[in-house]
Amino acid sequence: MNETEMMQSAAARRHALVGPADLWESKRIFQKDFLLKAGLKPHHKLLDFGCGTLRGGIPLINYLDAGNYIGLDVRTETLKEACLEIEESGLDIKRPTIIHCHNLSIISFSDGVSFIWAFSVLIHLSDEKLDQFLEFASRSLSPAGIIYANVFFGNRPDGKWRNFSLVRRTHDFYKSRCYDYGLAIEDIGPLRNFGHISHEKTQEEVDSHRMLRIFAR
Repeated sequence: MNETEMMQSAAARRHALVGPADLWESKRIFQKDFLLKAGLKPHHKLLDFGCGTLRGGIPLINYLDAGNYIGLDVRTETLKEACLEIEESGLDIKRPTIIHCHNLSIISFSDGVSFIWAFSVLIHLSDEKLDQFLEFASRSLSPAGIIYANVFFGNRPDGKWRNFSLVRRTHDFYKSRCYDYGLAIEDIGPLRNFGHISHEKTQEEVDSHRMLRIFAR
């Protein structure tokens, strides 16, 4: 195997850590496109919650001013790959912050963050972990800050994706949980309306995959 083939193999292994390889590029493009349309500017500070291997993080780091990207994840292996992505992309100059953390209570940002991006994260969280995220997010946002997070609406039993639960909750559930932490939510529509491509098989599944806009009440 030559050097090019070795790099391609390493990239494929890295991409497989965060979802279907055939959708990797489209999901990368979707994340940056969505956030820019939502108003993200280079001077904003962005927290990429559950940043993984920086599938969406690399183009966002490149877009943002130096020091304005923060990636946070609980998985050691994916963050090792994330650091390799930064190095291979030549983006060390942008001074991204990568945080490995299992305890959100010890993380704080003195000036707050303008955007929290939780892409394909809340759909895997238990109720307890969701509460921890909302508490953390509510105290991490700047006064005008916004959280964007995709969820599955519905009452069906939880499913599985690899070693993670795949959780479905109602709009009212999210509304009530957010209210407990001084937050309000707005369902801004199914992800497909924003150009998201997925492997969901039925129209019901497509329609239930929603994007929430969450902000301080």
